[in-house]
Amino acid sequence: MSNSLRGFKDWLEGPARDVASEHPRINLVRGAVARLTTPLLPDDYLHLVNPLWSARELRGRIVNVRKETDDSVTLTIKTGWGFASTYEAGQYVGIGLLIDGRWTWRSYSLTSVPDMGHGRGPREVSITVKAMAEGFLSSHLVTGVTPGTVVRLQAPAGDFTLPDPLPPKVLFLTAGSGITPVMAMLRTLARRGIPAGTDIVAVHSAPDADSTLFREELEAFDAAHDNVRILLRYTRESGRLTPDNIGSVVPDWTERQTWICGPGAFLNDLEKAWEGRGIARNLHQERFTVERADVSASGGEVVFAKSGKIAEVDGATTLLEAGERAGAAMPFGCRMGICQTCVVQLIDGQTRDLRSGQLHTEGERIQTCIAVAVGDCTLDV
Repeated sequence: MSNSLRGFKDWLEGPARDVASEHPRINLVRGAVARLTTPLLPDDYLHLVNPLWSARELRGRIVNVRKETDDSVTLTIKTGWGFASTYEAGQYVGIGLLIDGRWTWRSYSLTSVPDMGHGRGPREVSITVKAMAEGFLSSHLVTGVTPGTVVRLQAPAGDFTLPDPLPPKVLFLTAGSGITPVMAMLRTLARRGIPAGTDIVAVHSAPDADSTLFREELEAFDAAHDNVRILLRYTRESGRLTPDNIGSVVPDWTERQTWICGPGAFLNDLEKAWEGRGIARNLHQERFTVERADVSASGGEVVFAKSGKIAEVDGATTLLEAGERAGAAMPFGCRMGICQTCVVQLIDGQTRDLRSGQLHTEGERIQTCIAVAVGDCTLDV
């Protein structure tokens, strides 16, 4: 008998294990009756056999933690029932980790290769996380998790993906952890085979060689493909990539369909360059943080009506973050105000949009990932 089934049998028999009986198997029946008359959900039983079996949420187990640089790791996650194997390279996944009794959620780009159309799908996926000074969960994932940790997952999402077929000339511009979605794209292209006639240039910026994510793999990728050129730019030596010097690095940048990902200032500079040339339609971006407008909000007491949770927040904390910290069941997706997954109704009070400064009042539906409280308010969640 497997350990899982033996554990389930012991749990089932538990309520009647010490009942005297001429026939010990009768205790198993008694225990089963006791268990089946308690108000447990199917997931409670499934979890005893395998913690990744769940009918109401996606789960995974961290099976490997591999150090990439001094402040980053790649986590390999074995996925449970229901996880979509047909995600696209470049998409992100939501991951929830139980810390100090509360589930903390963030979204990270998948760095693994998705299902190649065979229908079986990967049983494991990977994310690569860089610890950020302001990132509570990222720091914990880099320094505080071990193989065997069970996490909650949200289905892959996002539109920072490659078209099929590829355009003839492709450009990737990344900085820091912005390489993660593009790494998934490059790995997927290598697995599928890069079409003849496709010309790919990738420029990745990092402070120095030691802090460069996937450095050896990127160098090997460049050496293995004649139609791929990967340039590693070390900013402590060569400075940042800017609209003023991009032409010297990639002379034909205006002719290429371009995917960019990295810190906000890096993206803002490049976006202006494409807009200035009238070719913004050729630019595809992925941002990891919200660009906040110069707005002010007072904060206040936030009531999460359905969850019965209450939080006191300042004017800089988003309602999504406040709800998660309070233990409310908050819907979320991109955390960037793009996907609309986090939208809930504002029952009472006022909130302000961090990006536009727009004020929202009771009865409106708001995006909690980019909204802050303006005084006391109540949300229908």
